Amino acid sequence: MFYTDGKLQFPVRVESPDPHFARALQQAIGGVEGEIRVAMQYFFQACGARGNPKFRDLLMNTAAEELGHIEMLATAVALNLEGAPVSVKEQVAGDPVASAVLGGLNMKNLLSAGLSAMPVDSDGVPFDMSHIYASGNIAADMTANVAAESTGRVLATRLFNLTNDRGMKEMLSYLIARDTMHQNQWMAALEELGGPSKVFPIPNGFPQEQELQEFSYAYLGFQQDGSEPVPGRWSDGKSIDGKGSFKTMVPQPMGQKPVLGPAKPDSGAQAEQS
Repeated sequence: MFYTDGKLQFPVRVESPDPHFARALQQAIGGVEGEIRVAMQYFFQACGARGNPKFRDLLMNTAAEELGHIEMLATAVALNLEGAPVSVKEQVAGDPVASAVLGGLNMKNLLSAGLSAMPVDSDGVPFDMSHIYASGNIAADMTANVAAESTGRVLATRLFNLTNDRGMKEMLSYLIARDTMHQNQWMAALEELGGPSKVFPIPNGFPQEQELQEFSYAYLGFQQDGSEPVPGRWSDGKSIDGKGSFKTMVPQPMGQKPVLGPAKPDSGAQAEQS
């Protein structure tokens, strides 16, 4: 069950409305790095979380917070659209300022939402939930969440550097700080699950003796001349999970050229294929 008191999680104020920036903010709402993505990702992870209930609580609490972030950003978009033209006639012919205002407006915000935010990215493409990762494996989900918060923080810092509006910088500074916390909390959850030596490889319930362990920690190089790839931490020394040692291999084809059977009758293939 969710509750709301109608108040924003953090103050949102816009000193100089900017339709260009409103369009940019839409990426933080409905982009693949945006708040709809993480809110729904954490929500569905929570709904399917099994085992210790504290992880479900962690996920659901953070999902609720991300809904609040959507509310903040949607308010910021609407405030930045204040004063945007509602008719092409309002554009002064030959006026570069008016032209820039109209050119920066995502027409979907005008035509479909009456100068309000929408669940779309900065190009007006609706968020379709295809980037929601909820595997049912708590360690895999926490690892995915670190990446989600990392790309979200990258986006927020870019938006911060894109505006000179003090109110928007304050709001984004807050959101960046929350992304910092969320990155750390997901990594802390992985640590509480046992850290690299117990968490990885994911899923840790699959017996490693059933995998071809000759290749479990081998860094494969595919240089055309057959030389070894450039070495790194991933090619020598103890593996991160502590269960093996990295090595480098120049692979050789182990399989045959694929030979498929003839095409089935009435499959739409040419007669020569049957």
